[in-house]
Amino acid sequence: MKTKYIDLVEQTFDWPQPEFRLENDQLHWHDVPLLDLIERYGSPLKFTYLPKITENIASARRWFHQAKEEVGYEGEYHYCYCTKSSHFRYVLERVLESKVHLETSSAYDIDLIRRLGTLGKLNKSQRIICNGFKKEEYVSKIIALHADGYKDIIPIIDNKYEFAAFQELIQEPMNIGIRIASEEEPKFEFYTSRLGIGYKDIVRFYKKSIHDDPRLKLKMLHFFINSGIKDTSYYWNELLKCLKVYCELREICPTVDCLNIGGGFPIKNSLAYSFDYQYMVTEILRQVKASCEEAGVPVPHIYTEFGSYTVGESGAAVYKIIYQKEQNDREKWNMIDSSFMTTLPDSWAISKRFLLLPINNWKENYERVFLGGLTCDSDDYYNSEQHTNAIYMPKYYPDQDQYIGFFNTGAYQDTLGGFGGIHHCLIPQPKHVLIDKDPKGKLKYKLWSNEQKPKDVLEILGYYD
Repeated sequence: MKTKYIDLVEQTFDWPQPEFRLENDQLHWHDVPLLDLIERYGSPLKFTYLPKITENIASARRWFHQAKEEVGYEGEYHYCYCTKSSHFRYVLERVLESKVHLETSSAYDIDLIRRLGTLGKLNKSQRIICNGFKKEEYVSKIIALHADGYKDIIPIIDNKYEFAAFQELIQEPMNIGIRIASEEEPKFEFYTSRLGIGYKDIVRFYKKSIHDDPRLKLKMLHFFINSGIKDTSYYWNELLKCLKVYCELREICPTVDCLNIGGGFPIKNSLAYSFDYQYMVTEILRQVKASCEEAGVPVPHIYTEFGSYTVGESGAAVYKIIYQKEQNDREKWNMIDSSFMTTLPDSWAISKRFLLLPINNWKENYERVFLGGLTCDSDDYYNSEQHTNAIYMPKYYPDQDQYIGFFNTGAYQDTLGGFGGIHHCLIPQPKHVLIDKDPKGKLKYKLWSNEQKPKDVLEILGYYD
């Protein structure tokens, strides 16, 4: 009878997988020996495998290049990185090595752009798309950046309020875009996105407010779906409505030649994950081309804004099971040495799933467990009530170390968790290690940040003058 954890995985999934393999009963991720990493830096531990960022950018470009050839698409393709997914310097520097464009979301993003320029990581010819709801501070910083020589900057108009601010402050001609307020999925609590201008109002808005202003040139139509790029009737229906607006605009506005299909690719969240990226890219370009040919207008240059897809699969977090609590005859709680609310806030805030695997003891029998964090909050857990599948782990023994890992956690978690700040129940932020490869393919490790100390937290709370 096959009752080992490795048996469960091999019977349920294709194993091993490209990024995972076992060696001496220990999990390796992108050839990183995880148990060795834990022995070196301790637990809990977060880490980022930087080569994955470069790999994903190259993959997306390859899919779009192949799709353009297959469909006969004559427009260009441009890859943008959404800084909001991870603002950290080590991410932005690695992203910019691949010569991609950037998309900002707030006024402080503009300060980040300036700092990257000062550091010599970004030049003034960089294409920057400015998204998000814009207060006057954000608008004025965009205009100042443009005046300082960053001419390839495209603010995306979200509403009439911020457009009036641009008209008041702008001094020299500038390209702009308009964001479409797409309809949300039926399961959402509201019908239309709070961001952007409605489908029916965009052409009227252009004619009334932009057409006769020589300082503003409409360059881009921005289309964003909150649930991301997925092969669903909802996605294709919204895309076709967007294309109808683009074609109507293009007939009266020859300068609008860029379509930004925001809403990123999904990333792997289980060993059973399957998504045909090449099919989706090819079909998107096919739909765009067909709509434009029917309307008799040129196809647009395509922009994508990939945040989670760019950086998500580069991140991981590992924890030690420090104790198992048996609350009744059915529930076994494996307690981790950290908090999900501190390190993986999306797991409790929006019930997001991450790829979860044990680091060691794969040849032990398996058991169903729940995972609990260290805080006293009842929501600090990860189990089948919040997620679609039960959790099975190697059987816990008090005299045997057990480590677990959550993978593809590189997007949003550190910023949403308040990196460098205070956390629920004052649970400390863990160490963070950067992993890279040298030109010969040898792994390199760098400690990016240490675990928070009590004084770090107390200083934030005002206990030290």
